[in-house]
Amino acid sequence: MNKARLEYEMNLRHVSKSDMCAMLGISRSAFYRKCNGESEFTQSEIQKIVDFLNLDSPMGIFFTEKVS
Repeated sequence: MNKARLEYEMNLRHVSKSDMCAMLGISRSAFYRKCNGESEFTQSEIQKIVDFLNLDSPMGIFFTEKVS
């Protein structure tokens, strides 16, 4: 989870943390726990965020690209 990248994408689109929590149907504290890696976003939450922010891919925010 790349918290800084998610916040960047949210700021770019003028989406507040409150907006994101409301869209996901989760509390602000749950959102912070997920962003800070204390718990994980579900697959459906990731898809909702990708759709809401109109992202091309969840890569770079929710998944890292590892080259071996």
